[in-house]
Amino acid sequence: MAQPDYVPLASGDRVRPLYRLSTPGHWLQDRPAEISDLRQPEGPELGATGPDLGFGLKLANRVAERAVLAPGERKADAVAGCFACGTRRASIFHRGPVVYDMELAFAVWGFLAGAPEELVAYRRPIFAGVAHDYTRQRALVDMVSADVFGMAPDQVKAGLSANWREWLAADRAALYGARSSLGLGSADRRESEASEAAPRA
Repeated sequence: MAQPDYVPLASGDRVRPLYRLSTPGHWLQDRPAEISDLRQPEGPELGATGPDLGFGLKLANRVAERAVLAPGERKADAVAGCFACGTRRASIFHRGPVVYDMELAFAVWGFLAGAPEELVAYRRPIFAGVAHDYTRQRALVDMVSADVFGMAPDQVKAGLSANWREWLAADRAALYGARSSLGLGSADRRESEASEAAPRA
């Protein structure tokens, strides 16, 4: 309320003058890594966003209780890799993760009962230590065919023996699986590829 001039007040109790902000100047959305589009950028190793994806970690651990691990495999690696694949499926449908996302991820990588032995041997170097390498988790997700994410877990289980090579890009293992299994990050992979392409004396 107003303060009449005749009311005795200490200087600290008086209403302070209004501080006016200056009019902001011209601004452009041109900073490095600025997202100028209305959608998240898409591409290899960029991941996919979605609501409440962290809940998928609890679901992945629940499905991992039924996982069949080969000798030398760690549960933490299976959870990390399948969690990344399961949340990718959830984000495609623009929703939070459900248990079927994780079941599909564990099924397509052969962690559930009845998986082909060739698939188990194929996945072992890919999943070895993946829990400690985010770059390899992203590469692992990119290996899964986009068509698989639109399937139901039962369909994946039924067609796994005949189609796992096509679903998991086995023909591109040199790009994703083999290089990722060596624990190389993106920069290391590019350096390795450049050295291989360079002419030798």
